[in-house]
Amino acid sequence: MGQLYLLFESSSGYALFERVKGEEISLTEDEVQKNILNLEQFSRLIKLKAFQPFTSAENALENINSVSEGEVTESLATFLEMNLPKSSADKKAKFSLGVGDNKMGNTISEGLGIKCKCNDLVLELIRGIRLHFHRFIPDLKLKDWHQSQLGLGHSYSRCKVKFNVHRVDNMIIQSICLLDQLDKDLNTFAMRVREWYSWHFPELVRVVNDNYMFARIAKFIKNRNTLNEESAEKIEEITNDADIAKQVIAAAKMSMGTDISPIDMINIERFADRVISLSEYRTKLYAYLCSKMNLCAPNLSALIGEQVGARLISHAGSLTSLAKYPASTVQILGAEKALFRALKTKGNTPKYGLIFRSTFIGQAGPKNKGRISRYLANKCSLASRIDSFTDEPTNEYGLELKKQVEERLDFYKTGVAPRKNIDVMKEVLSKTTAEGGDAAEAEAAPAENGEKKKKKKKRKAEEAELVTEDKQEKKKKKKDKKAKKSKK
Repeated sequence: MGQLYLLFESSSGYALFERVKGEEISLTEDEVQKNILNLEQFSRLIKLKAFQPFTSAENALENINSVSEGEVTESLATFLEMNLPKSSADKKAKFSLGVGDNKMGNTISEGLGIKCKCNDLVLELIRGIRLHFHRFIPDLKLKDWHQSQLGLGHSYSRCKVKFNVHRVDNMIIQSICLLDQLDKDLNTFAMRVREWYSWHFPELVRVVNDNYMFARIAKFIKNRNTLNEESAEKIEEITNDADIAKQVIAAAKMSMGTDISPIDMINIERFADRVISLSEYRTKLYAYLCSKMNLCAPNLSALIGEQVGARLISHAGSLTSLAKYPASTVQILGAEKALFRALKTKGNTPKYGLIFRSTFIGQAGPKNKGRISRYLANKCSLASRIDSFTDEPTNEYGLELKKQVEERLDFYKTGVAPRKNIDVMKEVLSKTTAEGGDAAEAEAAPAENGEKKKKKKKRKAEEAELVTEDKQEKKKKKKDKKAKKSKK
């Protein structure tokens, strides 16, 4: 068994430890745990080989960012090469390096050719080093080490939040979750307002169907006995319909509802006011979501709508994660329970998930719903990738992809062949380059297309010549066969 070294990344610097003695026995035994907790016994197992402190707070932050991503910096590479023994001539190292992360171990082994380990024994030994680290370094005090950990933790967290690529995605996720919750709450509250006010004016439910309008009219009317012909004008302002206003006045005169005390009416009015304010906030939140989606994912919004696109981003976790999903995953995103139930029972798998809320699925016939959902998922995957990786966001691709889906729907109905995707993408690319002012690229594109057309013509001519030659050879062979038969 070779020698074991341990790499420990701390807030003060890199430390390399060497295991003096100890056998790889079960870590659940009490003796091993006692050795780790007791400094005297643990110091017999582990000794400090080398220590390289960080030069500044910026250097510490740079190194800890690399460690968190599993990357090896130049300082860490030189530190390991200087302090670890060199491998023998047969390129079989007689030592191994213990690390606390498999990703870091793979990077070190690939880049430096050092054999790395990350098993239970290594993790337990690193846990003991973390517990007694300040005692292995002579000039390092426990208080100073804790302060360095706190400062580096704050700067690392601040850096991660500041340079988070999913900042806009997080706003979209929170907005769509709040919007769905508001829809549920508004339906419940509106039903409660209808039931509560219907004790006094039950005929109003049949006249006014919209929940928001019902709450506004109930707040305005209050007691139905106070309605007159002059109130019809104000009701008409609320509903924007003179016929509904006349029906409300007529229903109030012939109402079968009971009288309500002023205190009860005040509570109904307050609750109706809350429903109105929530409805108005819901419209503002939807406008905010649309603006965020148009900035973050304009093509996905143009293709499938802001709400469905935001739900896809929310379910995937971020726009980048959605862009990495294949079209088959996007198609059933949101129907995981049905998928696993079908796999368990060996039944039919679901054809669509969240994209079922799109209007395209409803427009397709029963036989073509699965086909159009697969086609729509393919276009959503393309749109999300364009939005995620493009430098200049635009919704031109999403609009053309939407037209392609509409053409596919017409193809299922009429049989007219839709355009090819490569032709559509070339058209959009030429438009965007022309609008961006890249005149040289816009002029070079037709020239390249002309050259490609010439090459295609040459290829076709060559293929035609080959076909004619093959035909002539076949004719000659047939003639020869006939001549041989006639001789026989």
